[in-house]
Amino acid sequence: MHLSTQTIVGLTGNILVMPRSFDPATPLRAVVFVVALVVLLVAHQVGDHVIQTDHQAAGKAGSGVAALWAMLGHLAGYHAMAGVLLVATFAVLGLPLTWLGVLAGLAFSALTHAALDRRWPVRAILRGLRSPQFAETTGPVCGLYAADQALHQLALLGSALLVAGL
Repeated sequence: MHLSTQTIVGLTGNILVMPRSFDPATPLRAVVFVVALVVLLVAHQVGDHVIQTDHQAAGKAGSGVAALWAMLGHLAGYHAMAGVLLVATFAVLGLPLTWLGVLAGLAFSALTHAALDRRWPVRAILRGLRSPQFAETTGPVCGLYAADQALHQLALLGSALLVAGL
């Protein structure tokens, strides 16, 4: 389908080419993305700071079978709760949601979450960005924790895009 376009000069003087008509699914997809992102951010806070046990938090970055079980337990509790929150929120709001989108979003979240929670990838990213001292800072803020949370939020942006796009 060919859409005619309209040229608009924005407030900054930039020229924007806007379609005269648009796909009606586009605004709905944007709403699905925003709601999915908000739900995933809330689920992250609850999953990391309420659902996660002390044993999981202390053990998931270690080595061996005990660390693997701690990580798997953390990921299972976190993502089961995130899935329930996603499905329930979308049902209450009457918004469309596909199983493929939910599964892809949660799988991406689980993979990135597991990688970041090993802690060494966050340190490596900070080193690569020439901020190795921030990773070791403990006051007034814990640098490693702050970077970890920011990277989790970045990954959740990708998860929300998958939920909305599939």
